[in-house]
Amino acid sequence: MEINTKTAPVVQEKDRNAISLDLMNRMKLHGMAAAFSESLTSTIAESMTPDGFLSWLLAREWDYRSAAAIQRLIKNASFRYDAFIEQVDYAIGRGLDRNQMERLASLEFIRQGQNLFVTGPSGTGKSFIATALGFEACKNGIRTFYANASKLMGALKVAKVKGTVDAELKKIERCPLLILDDLFLVPLDAKERPILLDIIEDRHGRKSMILTSQLPVSSWYDAIGDPTVADAILDRIIHAAHQIELSGESVRKIKGSKSK
Repeated sequence: MEINTKTAPVVQEKDRNAISLDLMNRMKLHGMAAAFSESLTSTIAESMTPDGFLSWLLAREWDYRSAAAIQRLIKNASFRYDAFIEQVDYAIGRGLDRNQMERLASLEFIRQGQNLFVTGPSGTGKSFIATALGFEACKNGIRTFYANASKLMGALKVAKVKGTVDAELKKIERCPLLILDDLFLVPLDAKERPILLDIIEDRHGRKSMILTSQLPVSSWYDAIGDPTVADAILDRIIHAAHQIELSGESVRKIKGSKSK
């Protein structure tokens, strides 16, 4: 059988490329595989030295894994909606200071295990601000857990009855940032107070919380209900905490009237 020596090397090269791609995908080097496929349909590889090409492949794999890790963090955080620091509106008169937000967006308060309170009337953007900071934390590799406070307390009460509350609290404790949205919208009951105290005790001085509430901080003592538990909770979360106190009309109402 006569072999066309002009086409044989091309066929062999294609086979090698296919094998390389298959091995990359089997080893779950998906970013590298995508970059290698891209190189086969362009002149990228021709403009690089072998070690430069390898560095480029590795960098693409690193970028792919970093992006995938961020998406996992965002998914596991269970945010109610997407919100980003770049979308925060400072033009609306609600007492929001841009300089303070920029300092908070550096996430240094999370690295230091400090807390943030965001208070103000309904619709002033408390949840959006908290969520935007949560997204920023995830983008920087910080594991975050978001929850509506009332729903979380209800779920943990059920877990306590089932005997699984310790495991659920451990999941929360593992996250460097906990966002409790709409805290004290409903006053705590006798079963919820010790659960909230456990959450706060686990995090005290080590891990951060962002708490949003329609009630001013001065009213939290009464919302907790039990003086002893209230003293214990507030003593652990108030000190060295940052605060954003919003005011004014509902952002949704203002933007809705502008769009008409």
